[in-house]
Amino acid sequence: MAMNEADTRANLIDPKLVAAGWGQIEHSFIRREVSITQGRIIGGGQRSSPVISDYVLEYKGHKLAAVEAKKESLSYTEGVRQAKDYAKRLQCRIGYATNGHLIYQVDMLSGKKELVDQFLSPEALWQLTFAELDAQVPDYAAVWRERFAKIPFEVKGDWQPRYYQENAIRNTLEAIAQGKQRILLTLATGTGKTCIAFQTAWKLFNSRWSLNAQKDPDAAQKRPRILFLADRNILANQAFNDFSAFGEDALVRIDPSEIKKKGTVPKNASVFFTIFQTFMSGGKT
Repeated sequence: MAMNEADTRANLIDPKLVAAGWGQIEHSFIRREVSITQGRIIGGGQRSSPVISDYVLEYKGHKLAAVEAKKESLSYTEGVRQAKDYAKRLQCRIGYATNGHLIYQVDMLSGKKELVDQFLSPEALWQLTFAELDAQVPDYAAVWRERFAKIPFEVKGDWQPRYYQENAIRNTLEAIAQGKQRILLTLATGTGKTCIAFQTAWKLFNSRWSLNAQKDPDAAQKRPRILFLADRNILANQAFNDFSAFGEDALVRIDPSEIKKKGTVPKNASVFFTIFQTFMSGGKT
């Protein structure tokens, strides 16, 4: 009797993932039933079906491959479209479609598609994803990439970043790791810009990244100072509250009226919040 999808995963696919080192090698994880989206809102309080990847292969804090599983009686080709879709959304280098007997591998960067005998190991997939990039960027970029990845997201309850938020955070940190000075993220209203800013700042803060230590990660000791700018006080106040995980002693809300009264800008903190108009309040400030 042919196995259903659950049995195919347990008896055919899981052993192949384990044989490749997934879940066995340190910092490698097999994430199962990974929710990518909750489904498109279609009105009337209803949503379309959620988008869920059967497996996501994660190593050193990076999602490197998405795997779409089909029951053994179906062809692996039934899952190719989904594997490519999930890998694209999650910015994975590789998408896999498998029925437990045959494994189809899609390289999302080169476009190469082929049947393979086994899943790539965590280190092999890491090298495929980053080796070419690392040959083009400064040596310290790889060090900071791994340090950033080791700092988990600061989450409350069962909250997890949406896939595009995680992509934005990871891409921003990668650009910082490479030493880029200007980074622009363009996001629509309601997509979680403050959340992205917080999680990015959280990883920079806890990895002790700073401009002084950028090119010498071994010298990283002091935590960075971070300035959060908004165009309205209500947004600056909201962000100040959203960054509460840093602790009160690390946060300062800069008030232009206080600067004028005291004649000085507060400096005894790590994350500062204010509005653009603060910089237009006079030369003495």
